[in-house]
Amino acid sequence: MLVSELLAIFTSPGPVLLHWGPLTIRWYGLLIASAVLIGINLSQYLAQRRRLDPTLISDLAVWLVIAAIPCARLYYVAFQWPYYSHHLDQIVEIWRGGIAIHGAILGGLGASLGFARLRQVPFWQLADLVAPALILGQAIGRWGNFFNSEAFGVPTDLPWKLYIPPAQRPPEYANFDYFHPTFLYESLWDLMVFSLLMAIFFRYGRRLKLGTIFLTYMITYSVGRFWIEGLRTDSLMLGPLRIAQVMSLVAILLGIWGLVWLYNLGRSLPDVVASSSSDRG
Repeated sequence: MLVSELLAIFTSPGPVLLHWGPLTIRWYGLLIASAVLIGINLSQYLAQRRRLDPTLISDLAVWLVIAAIPCARLYYVAFQWPYYSHHLDQIVEIWRGGIAIHGAILGGLGASLGFARLRQVPFWQLADLVAPALILGQAIGRWGNFFNSEAFGVPTDLPWKLYIPPAQRPPEYANFDYFHPTFLYESLWDLMVFSLLMAIFFRYGRRLKLGTIFLTYMITYSVGRFWIEGLRTDSLMLGPLRIAQVMSLVAILLGIWGLVWLYNLGRSLPDVVASSSSDRG
């Protein structure tokens, strides 16, 4: 195949799907809502495969939405505070974009720990059921960045590229038209991770120790995110460090140590629920 046949130029039609009187439906919000609904149904299906009451997942989903989305926004705003301190009214405008997946994960972990303790369900069992839905949701949600013309990479002249309108370009790249479609890179990577997690889930079944699926998610997603983040022009920064890369390295190390703990040391992961049950799930 000729290189010219690989040409793929992505151009956003804009962030708004439709206006209907006073109602405005934005692509970003629609994609996030779709990701949540698809994720709940997927996790319920996986729960049934593990002979767990699927209504437990729908109850957990309420906790996750309440905790994860606000935490994702607050995480983003915290690292962009020099801007938002002068635009306080925009802090709640989540439909315009600007949420951080690491903030959502931290918020979701906190909510899941509280839920697991309250309902006396092993936390790692819940984490394993939610992980495939989480990465699939991330793959869907990344397309919201495409419609908002945000979270793109550095300029590129590759056959596949993303057109960014002049108003959305960083000042230092004002004279460039095309950029790396990092939203696409991450979406495709997330789909590959999703496929891997589902393959592990169904191939090894109840032979897996609790926490295996979630730890695998932590490692594999973070490897891709670390690389993709290095291409982006709008990373959240703490001094000279890209926060997403720091978080990715931490997640990789914790995930590897967790798998070593499970399979090399033969021990169960610490849980909020004291239980004498087997560490197989």
